Amino acid sequence: MVSQQFTGITRSPDAPLAQAADAAWITRVTETVHTLASSTNAAREIPAPEASPLQGLSFAVKDNMDVAGLLTTAGCPAFAYNPQAHAHVVQRLLQAGAILQGKTNLDQFACGLNGTRSPYGPVPNALNPSYVSGGSSSGSAYVVATGQVDFALGTDTAGSGRVPAGLNNIVGLKPTRGLISARGVVPAAQNVDCVSIFARTVAVAVQVLEACMGYDEADPFSRNVLMAQQSLPTKFRFGVPNTLEFFGDALAEAAFAQSIAQLTALGGQAVTIDYAPLSKAAAMLYESALVSQRYAAIQDFFHAHEDAVIEPVRSIIAKGRQYSTADYIRADIEVQRLSQMAECMWQGIDVLLVPTAPTHYSVSQMQADPVTLNRNLGQYTNFVNLFDYAALSVPSQIRPDGLPFGITLIGRAGSDWQLAELGQRYHHATGLNMGATAQVLPEPQTIACLQAFDTVRVAVVGAHLSGMPLNWQLTERGARLLGPAHTAPDYRFFALPDSQPPKPGLLRVPPGQGGQIALEIWEMPTAHYGSFVALISAPLGIGTLMLDDGTQVQGFVCEAQALAAATDITHLGGWRAYVASLAKPVT
Repeated sequence: MVSQQFTGITRSPDAPLAQAADAAWITRVTETVHTLASSTNAAREIPAPEASPLQGLSFAVKDNMDVAGLLTTAGCPAFAYNPQAHAHVVQRLLQAGAILQGKTNLDQFACGLNGTRSPYGPVPNALNPSYVSGGSSSGSAYVVATGQVDFALGTDTAGSGRVPAGLNNIVGLKPTRGLISARGVVPAAQNVDCVSIFARTVAVAVQVLEACMGYDEADPFSRNVLMAQQSLPTKFRFGVPNTLEFFGDALAEAAFAQSIAQLTALGGQAVTIDYAPLSKAAAMLYESALVSQRYAAIQDFFHAHEDAVIEPVRSIIAKGRQYSTADYIRADIEVQRLSQMAECMWQGIDVLLVPTAPTHYSVSQMQADPVTLNRNLGQYTNFVNLFDYAALSVPSQIRPDGLPFGITLIGRAGSDWQLAELGQRYHHATGLNMGATAQVLPEPQTIACLQAFDTVRVAVVGAHLSGMPLNWQLTERGARLLGPAHTAPDYRFFALPDSQPPKPGLLRVPPGQGGQIALEIWEMPTAHYGSFVALISAPLGIGTLMLDDGTQVQGFVCEAQALAAATDITHLGGWRAYVASLAKPVT
């Protein structure tokens, strides 16, 4: 088995740029050297596939990733070192037959979302060089958008794998944390860092993810992720923030309104969600003790060479020194609290829709106000890794001023394939060209890891209602809330004695002898329905319920003989009303 090493030309940060495109590259590969792999070489750990869709595709990597034989600079010449082994993700791609072209420019130490914070020069936008490319994975996005490579790797801590995609009319796949090993990647905030993928189509991004994902025991944050295997329902619900900020950019605001209409046309139903917990967490990434992670990532170098770090990166990293361990712990607990608050939104939606970036700034605007405008670009990105979500940015439209506008689909951890399937449908429905090229989108490809979404509706009336003690038995099986409903007026409702947790019993009676009972309808993947039913013990069971609109649904019923000692609570109309009545003080 052989392992590839590379030689290349690394651009001096002081060298004049021959053309704007040069700013995207730090090192270009000039030669590939094949050396015999040792027993410890990563190549021996990863068997070469018999056939790979990546065979012959060209790629680039952000220059905070190790490539044996090429300097790793992280956008800081004084920090540069010559690694002896490839980053794990690079090795996997080489084993899959992809061809490395070089290493790309970035906001120094991956600290920024705009692409101008580099001694190697600002990376221009691929469609309008007067505007920013987005960062920190600026060069990777540019070389994909301009067709110089087929795909590229970036990293994503606060949105660096999504913002450059949205601003350059390409796809940015930010996988579930730990799905791709980050061994051999210079950390920014190691416990939330992700390796990300840029491509001109979702299909290529998915092929890259399939080739490089996998557990790596040498990466402390790698994990085996339980991936959702079923596509989203044909009729899906997408969340839209209840507060939207575009910083005065009317064209971006109009573009997002159009994206809501486009997603609705694909079968979606817009659902307003409370954005406050997400927004508060987003602000914490740089405005709390969480920023100390960036300081810790390069602490030794920073102590010795602080003057070699450019502004405003230097001030941001230095800010991390002011916090105590207790400060960090409190901030981490607050993130968990906000994550718990945000959890309830997933009961009402299948996916979250946000603008990838709320606006687009020129290079001169960004350099005049680098901190505030950079913060604005992270309005809809910073919370994603903190809350352990997956995300996919796809092109949405070219605005009337010629600038790209992208949207991001966000899902729970492990929803990567679901996001890809929906994102591909959305992207191909736009009819846009790919990146800054004149190439039209090819035919969409099947997301092979997904199965058709086959579900069963089930009505719950008591302890399985949302917010009640047994609701987790639904949510852990991927069930989603369709909404409230009522039975036909032919049921009596009872509080069962001695049941833990407390549960009701529902009994159908002759017409005119019952009432309407409030319930919820949930939709559950058929594959998990059997294990759910197995949890139900006598006297409860699953039967067919008649709803007040005349339709039928599977739902909870009770054996008649078990109700002799039960309390009839039909007059209250539902379990929530009964629970509320127990809390009322006795007068």
